[in-house]
Amino acid sequence: MKMMRNLLLLSAAVLMVASCGKAGGPVKKNIGLQMYSLRGPINDGAVGVDAVIAAIGNAGYKYVESASYDDGKIYGMSPEEFKAKIEAAGMTALSCHVRQDLDADMEAVWAWWDKCIATHKAAGMKYIVMPSMPDLDTVEGLQAYCDYFNQIGEKCAAAGLKFGYHNHDREFTTVYEDGTVMYDYMVQNTNPANVVFELDVYWSQKGGRPAAELFKQYPGRFELLHVKDEKELGRSGYMNFEELFNNIDPATKYLVVEVEKYDLPEVESVKASLDYLNDAAFVKEDYSQKH
Repeated sequence: MKMMRNLLLLSAAVLMVASCGKAGGPVKKNIGLQMYSLRGPINDGAVGVDAVIAAIGNAGYKYVESASYDDGKIYGMSPEEFKAKIEAAGMTALSCHVRQDLDADMEAVWAWWDKCIATHKAAGMKYIVMPSMPDLDTVEGLQAYCDYFNQIGEKCAAAGLKFGYHNHDREFTTVYEDGTVMYDYMVQNTNPANVVFELDVYWSQKGGRPAAELFKQYPGRFELLHVKDEKELGRSGYMNFEELFNNIDPATKYLVVEVEKYDLPEVESVKASLDYLNDAAFVKEDYSQKH
């Protein structure tokens, strides 16, 4: 029953956003969606990833960031198949979230990265982003990860991609005995040529470091933004998006919407979040065009 309800909701939402797009004209702003936002419908056997990809395109998003990788497959598809389906929906595949931690068997770790990089390059992506990392008790352990990220970044660059790291709040709330803040150390001890940062603006706010502050402190490091709120964008009053965008890092190229909690059905929720950004005068049409 739940699967049938989800299918009906998704079908209705696809029709709704398609008709809205025709009535309101083409959506102009160059904004993408983290597909994790629609993990429920994707994992629902009665809906699935194909219908979700179509709904994202119909909503007016221009690109996607994937969140499912396993042994050369993206959402269970070859990279070529995934790329074709994204492009058929009028979008491109910009980036992905994948995670592979340091391990005693580094030969296997680097083999994993080689396959991961080749897969996402074949899907047409520009960025590979690690969305989290282990809890690290010491600055020495953190330095090992900075070195690791620099090496991953070199591998990605050799393949024509960029490597990035995505934060949660604990990178700002983890403070070591000598007063070192985890996130500050990561930015200061990774090579800008090898590592970019995908700033999740909601989680940095939760960690006590508003995005506008970080843009001023570390200009040039934030090519990607996760634009997020408590639920749908702009409704909670928690995030000051106008201040954020008025102080945006000059290096920022891509805005990736992520919705993790919802007041609306999922597809309507991600459409409402895109509408908020499209209607906001303080959000430019295309940040990638200034580079």
